[in-house]
Amino acid sequence: MKNDNVNGGFKPLVLDVDGTFLKTDMLYECFWAGLGKDPLRVLGLSFRHFNDPARLKHELAKAARLRTDLLPTNPEIEALAEQSSAAGREVVLASASDRMLVERLAADHGITARVYASDGETNLKGRTKAETLIAAYGESGFDYAGDSRADRPVWERAENVLIVGSQPRIERELAASGKNVTRFEGGWHMRDLLRALRPHQWVKNVLLLLPMLAAHDFTLETLMLVVLGMVAFSFAASSIYIINDLLDLEADRLHPVKRHRPFASGAVPISVGMGSFVILTLAALALGGALGWAFLGVLVVYMLASLAYSLKLKRMRWIDIAMLAALYTLRVVAGAAAGQVDISGFMLAFIYPIFFTLGCVKRMTELTLADSEERLPGRGYARSDRGDLLNMAILGTVAAVLIFFFYTFSEQARTLYPARWLLWLAMIPITAWLIRMVRLGYFGKQDYDPIVFAMRDKRGIGLLLITLSLMFYAAGLWQEWLDL
Repeated sequence: MKNDNVNGGFKPLVLDVDGTFLKTDMLYECFWAGLGKDPLRVLGLSFRHFNDPARLKHELAKAARLRTDLLPTNPEIEALAEQSSAAGREVVLASASDRMLVERLAADHGITARVYASDGETNLKGRTKAETLIAAYGESGFDYAGDSRADRPVWERAENVLIVGSQPRIERELAASGKNVTRFEGGWHMRDLLRALRPHQWVKNVLLLLPMLAAHDFTLETLMLVVLGMVAFSFAASSIYIINDLLDLEADRLHPVKRHRPFASGAVPISVGMGSFVILTLAALALGGALGWAFLGVLVVYMLASLAYSLKLKRMRWIDIAMLAALYTLRVVAGAAAGQVDISGFMLAFIYPIFFTLGCVKRMTELTLADSEERLPGRGYARSDRGDLLNMAILGTVAAVLIFFFYTFSEQARTLYPARWLLWLAMIPITAWLIRMVRLGYFGKQDYDPIVFAMRDKRGIGLLLITLSLMFYAAGLWQEWLDL
């Protein structure tokens, strides 16, 4: 069937919502929006009404306060609806989602106020939807667009069939029964799911190497254990990135850059994200268990702390930055547990203020690049806070350098670094690197993640390599390796 035949004619064009008019599912949208606002209530509702879909959708819709105007639409179907309306044809939404949401969505897009949807008692899906539409328009009295097997009973009773996505078997069978079938693009691609996992963020897990470097343990066995730990943390981090994105759907859709993220844009279904979270979590825990109880314990603490950050703490001023610093520091602790090397209190005391500084840099960057003076969506900061963030970043820098200086007088430093004066010299490039990061963040000249930026900042990498080289020379490692 040609598209102009779909647009023309007098029979109503009935559009399914989830996966058809929208590139998302409003039940899952409500669950995650509500989970971010009131997790205990939403979890309670989900367990209580799990076997009553209509009631569950109604209660979650009330709890979530979902902004339907931000939900991503399928551009082809939206264009078809606009063309049909312009031609004088009635366009109707018919969905298993809750009526209050469907009515709001219809109003957002200028579609007729007449909608068919679940109402808290009846779940308008499959045969129930088909019978409802036949009662309203008669047998074959409407054209219907849907996307899933659940829509087959409706397609069988419609005049013309519009299928979003790939349903080859159903498409062939409907065509064989004499139905006019039109197919529209839909579905999702693996490359978009991989983008949601943020593999570029795995570079942060090089922090697990720090205890090994600090202990001067360069054996292959230790390296392999730490690399395995890095893989486990990469899986764990990606699982949390998925949860973070699902909790931040509304805030991301209001962001000029983050609105293109896979879940916010509808490129990947929320259900796929939830399944990926489970798989990645199990893989991370399995690898963590293989590395021993100490590493597994740190990994579990990291994941729980990350969930707490995503659910609540990232919206709390200063606490969010302190938590970010703690999550980075946990990576270092995990590196020690994976490689089974000792880690000193001085090292933890040194790296925490560095990560606190970088947390301030992250927020300064976001504020500088923001489009308005209002508070960042889902965050507790506005542009007026840039000065306070700069002051805290400077304090973090000073604290890190002072702790490093005090470390040079410790018994461990005397043992590991015979030429301690080179450690004092190494304080110059590390201080220069911190100042550079703060300055670039304040003026918005880096991306939204300072750790990822640092890993590809050539000048910054040069300063870090100079620091590391001086420390190796102070330890006598260059002399040993080069036989000097």
